[in-house]
Amino acid sequence: MTTAAAATIRSIMSSEAFRRAAATLAAEHERTVRDIITLTEIEAPSFQEARRAAAWRDMAIAHGLSEVEIDAEGNVTALRRGRGNGRLVCIAAHLDTVFPAGTDVRVRREGTRLLAPGVGDDTRSLAVLLAWNRALDAAGITTRDDLLFVADVGEEGPGDLRGMRHLFTVGRYKDRIAAFITVDSPDMDHIAVGGVGSKRYRATFSGPGGHSYGAFGLVNPLYAMADAIARLGRIQVPVKPKTTYSASVTGGGTSINSIPNSVWTEFDLRSEARSELERLEQQFLSLVDAAVNAENAARSTRAGKIAVTLQKIGDRPAGQTAEAEPLVQFARAAIEAHGFRPDFEWSSTDANIPMSLGIPAIKIGSGGTGGRAHSLEEWIDVEPDASLRGMTAGLATVIAAAGGLA
Repeated sequence: MTTAAAATIRSIMSSEAFRRAAATLAAEHERTVRDIITLTEIEAPSFQEARRAAAWRDMAIAHGLSEVEIDAEGNVTALRRGRGNGRLVCIAAHLDTVFPAGTDVRVRREGTRLLAPGVGDDTRSLAVLLAWNRALDAAGITTRDDLLFVADVGEEGPGDLRGMRHLFTVGRYKDRIAAFITVDSPDMDHIAVGGVGSKRYRATFSGPGGHSYGAFGLVNPLYAMADAIARLGRIQVPVKPKTTYSASVTGGGTSINSIPNSVWTEFDLRSEARSELERLEQQFLSLVDAAVNAENAARSTRAGKIAVTLQKIGDRPAGQTAEAEPLVQFARAAIEAHGFRPDFEWSSTDANIPMSLGIPAIKIGSGGTGGRAHSLEEWIDVEPDASLRGMTAGLATVIAAAGGLA
């Protein structure tokens, strides 16, 4: 880390104001836990975040944040004024979870563990944002820059970062955000400085269909689909920048004794580099066409040909924040000062959008520990010492990113 970043963090942490803020986090830790439970027990599948958004909006208003609103995409935005020079630092956590409506999201408490779907990804972070604001207020801290707290929608897979796209492309703050921190998962051992880009497609292969015995010899869309999958599996991709692909979900068909009319597969293409992702996408599109053409040449088309329809169901831009960027160095210095040894990583988070636009952006954790994310057995540990160590490290990062103490 840079000497300047380390000095800034030392100055912040040694101040009486920061000590008061840290003491407030500790004194109100159980309140933060209650907020986690309250929010977790409001189900929030992607595209169905409205109830949780309304609850977080009401909490933000009760905390005295200004200009609290729910935007056209469903994000909740709330301002904490700094000294008023117009620069804006955005701190975000996402509202949505991967679990469908009807999932039992009641929190079970076992000692210091909270167990429930979505409790750590990313509900804990929503509560931590509120706790940071309370701590800043109690300590009388005014940062140089304004802070924009955001509880955003659509971070998980099918949401395709729709909340962040809105915030940075058409939202009211789109031209003011100078730096961005997303708080996602409890993990304090990694700082995401790279955004893995992805392209996702649903490919639907259709044909005339028919009886598996009586119409034998006709083209079969399942053969074309299987050929496309096999061709994808033979593509060689670079190890670095890491580039990957997967045929992930499939379905269709009529019956065991029918040539299917229609079958489909969903494909996931990823890379750390925009150029490699574009190259892989073009290879994928070409091989799908080649598989269709091969099947139409291999069997009879007297009743009709095989066709394919490609629907893009995901498009996350790749991006990167340089490790030398002050925001990255502040985060590293603050997290190391609290006893962690973080490394830099690539991941796919809300930070992808600002990274792709050249805005300094990172992902950090909310503190404590957790596990089994995206499963019904998801859990976090709210043991105070570990939780507060992560929360105070995050708060020091936020203060430094926003220009330090007034």
